[in-house]
Amino acid sequence: MSSQAHDYFQTLLVTVLGQAFAAAGYHLVDNPMQQAGGFFKFESERGTALEFQHLAYQDTEWSSGQASRFRVMLLAHDGRRRDLSALVVDDFAVAILPSARHWWQYQDTHTLGQALLEAGKLTIGY
Repeated sequence: MSSQAHDYFQTLLVTVLGQAFAAAGYHLVDNPMQQAGGFFKFESERGTALEFQHLAYQDTEWSSGQASRFRVMLLAHDGRRRDLSALVVDDFAVAILPSARHWWQYQDTHTLGQALLEAGKLTIGY
Protein backbone atom coordinates (compact mmCIF):
# COMPACT_ATOMS: atom_id res chain seq x y z
CA MET A 1 0.00 0.00 0.00
CA SER A 2 1.16 3.44 -0.80
CA SER A 3 1.94 6.07 1.79
CA GLN A 4 0.45 8.49 -0.72
CA ALA A 5 -2.93 6.74 -0.38
CA HIS A 6 -2.77 7.09 3.41
CA ASP A 7 -1.75 10.77 3.11
CA TYR A 8 -4.78 11.33 0.87
CA PHE A 9 -7.03 9.57 3.41
CA GLN A 10 -5.58 11.65 6.27
CA THR A 11 -6.14 14.90 4.36
CA LEU A 12 -9.79 14.09 3.77
CA LEU A 13 -10.24 12.72 7.30
CA VAL A 14 -9.02 15.99 8.82
CA THR A 15 -10.92 18.11 6.28
CA VAL A 16 -14.25 16.33 6.80
CA LEU A 17 -14.10 15.50 10.53
CA GLY A 18 -11.26 17.52 12.06
CA GLN A 19 -13.35 20.47 13.27
CA ALA A 20 -16.12 18.30 14.72
CA PHE A 21 -13.61 16.13 16.57
CA ALA A 22 -11.76 19.23 17.83
CA ALA A 23 -15.05 20.67 19.12
CA ALA A 24 -15.63 17.37 20.96
CA GLY A 25 -12.16 17.64 22.54
CA TYR A 26 -10.18 15.28 20.27
CA HIS A 27 -6.92 16.02 18.46
CA LEU A 28 -5.07 14.01 15.83
CA VAL A 29 -1.99 12.33 17.29
CA ASP A 30 1.09 13.06 15.18
CA ASN A 31 2.60 9.62 14.61
CA PRO A 32 4.08 9.39 11.10
CA MET A 33 5.03 5.71 11.41
CA GLN A 34 1.49 4.59 12.30
CA GLN A 35 -0.06 6.97 9.79
CA ALA A 36 2.17 5.59 7.02
CA GLY A 37 0.65 2.20 7.87
CA GLY A 38 -2.92 3.50 7.75
CA PHE A 39 -3.62 4.10 11.46
CA PHE A 40 -4.93 7.51 12.50
CA LYS A 41 -5.69 8.22 16.16
CA PHE A 42 -7.58 11.11 17.72
CA GLU A 43 -7.13 11.44 21.51
CA SER A 44 -8.90 13.48 24.16
CA GLU A 45 -7.65 14.80 27.49
CA ARG A 46 -10.12 12.42 29.18
CA GLY A 47 -8.05 9.46 27.99
CA THR A 48 -10.51 8.32 25.33
CA ALA A 49 -9.56 7.89 21.68
CA LEU A 50 -10.94 7.32 18.19
CA GLU A 51 -8.89 5.14 15.83
CA PHE A 52 -9.31 4.94 12.08
CA GLN A 53 -7.77 1.94 10.32
CA HIS A 54 -7.40 2.53 6.58
CA LEU A 55 -6.82 -0.12 3.93
CA ALA A 56 -6.03 1.29 0.50
CA TYR A 57 -6.42 -0.89 -2.56
CA GLN A 58 -4.81 -0.07 -5.87
CA ASP A 59 -5.45 -1.55 -9.28
CA THR A 60 -2.80 -4.04 -10.39
CA GLU A 61 -2.53 -6.54 -13.20
CA TRP A 62 -4.11 -9.14 -10.86
CA SER A 63 -6.93 -7.12 -9.34
CA SER A 64 -9.03 -4.22 -10.41
CA GLY A 65 -11.86 -2.23 -8.98
CA GLN A 66 -11.39 -3.25 -5.34
CA ALA A 67 -12.77 -0.56 -3.03
CA SER A 68 -10.54 0.99 -0.40
CA ARG A 69 -12.00 0.90 3.09
CA PHE A 70 -11.71 2.01 6.71
CA ARG A 71 -13.18 1.18 10.09
CA VAL A 72 -13.43 3.07 13.37
CA MET A 73 -12.49 1.83 16.84
CA LEU A 74 -13.52 3.59 20.05
CA LEU A 75 -11.15 3.41 23.02
CA ALA A 76 -12.37 4.08 26.57
CA HIS A 77 -10.19 5.62 29.29
CA ASP A 78 -9.99 2.23 31.04
CA GLY A 79 -8.51 0.48 27.99
CA ARG A 80 -11.69 -1.07 26.61
CA ARG A 81 -11.96 -1.07 22.79
CA ARG A 82 -15.09 -1.36 20.68
CA ASP A 83 -15.64 -1.26 16.96
CA LEU A 84 -18.02 1.61 16.14
CA SER A 85 -20.19 -0.58 13.92
CA ALA A 86 -20.48 -3.26 16.65
CA LEU A 87 -21.48 -0.58 19.16
CA VAL A 88 -24.21 0.72 16.85
CA VAL A 89 -25.55 -2.62 15.57
CA ASP A 90 -25.01 -4.98 18.53
CA ASP A 91 -24.96 -2.81 21.64
CA PHE A 92 -27.56 -0.22 20.66
CA ALA A 93 -29.51 -2.55 18.29
CA VAL A 94 -29.74 0.11 15.60
CA ALA A 95 -29.72 -1.54 12.17
CA ILE A 96 -28.40 1.41 10.16
CA LEU A 97 -25.24 -0.42 9.06
CA PRO A 98 -25.07 -3.69 7.09
CA SER A 99 -23.34 -5.56 9.92
CA ALA A 100 -21.53 -5.24 13.23
CA ARG A 101 -18.25 -5.84 11.36
CA HIS A 102 -18.78 -3.01 8.88
CA TRP A 103 -15.95 -1.37 6.94
CA TRP A 104 -16.80 1.89 5.16
CA GLN A 105 -15.82 1.53 1.49
CA TYR A 106 -14.99 4.13 -1.12
CA GLN A 107 -13.80 4.39 -4.72
CA ASP A 108 -13.06 8.11 -5.12
CA THR A 109 -12.94 11.46 -3.32
CA HIS A 110 -16.71 11.91 -3.34
CA THR A 111 -17.52 8.49 -1.88
CA LEU A 112 -14.69 8.82 0.67
CA GLY A 113 -16.14 12.13 1.84
CA GLN A 114 -19.59 10.57 2.18
CA ALA A 115 -18.23 7.55 4.07
CA LEU A 116 -16.21 9.73 6.46
CA LEU A 117 -19.25 11.93 7.09
CA GLU A 118 -21.44 8.91 7.91
CA ALA A 119 -18.81 7.40 10.22
CA GLY A 120 -18.17 10.78 11.83
CA LYS A 121 -21.86 11.36 12.59
CA LEU A 122 -22.08 7.94 14.22
CA THR A 123 -18.87 8.52 16.18
CA ILE A 124 -20.09 11.83 17.59
CA GLY A 125 -23.64 10.50 18.07
CA TYR A 126 -22.63 7.47 20.08
